[in-house]
Amino acid sequence: MPIYEYACDQCGHRFDIRQSWSDDPLTECPECTGRIRRVLHPAGVIFKGSGWYITDNRKSNGASDSANGSSSSSSASESAKKAESAAVADS
Repeated sequence: MPIYEYACDQCGHRFDIRQSWSDDPLTECPECTGRIRRVLHPAGVIFKGSGWYITDNRKSNGASDSANGSSSSSSASESAKKAESAAVADS
């Protein structure tokens, strides 16, 4: 169950409470019976690994890349043919 933080608009009292997803939000301060609101916090997201920047996905210009691209595509097609023949042999 999530823990929510609430703050009172009148007295400034802050408190945490564990509530179910289906529970209604609290509306009354336990100290002064004033109006309270739920305090929202930003979620911490950390992106790790390659591929998160535009420069990570781009190929550099040059003749060596085109030569590597053709050899990698031929090796990819060879591995796909091997996988298909193995699937046929299993069935």
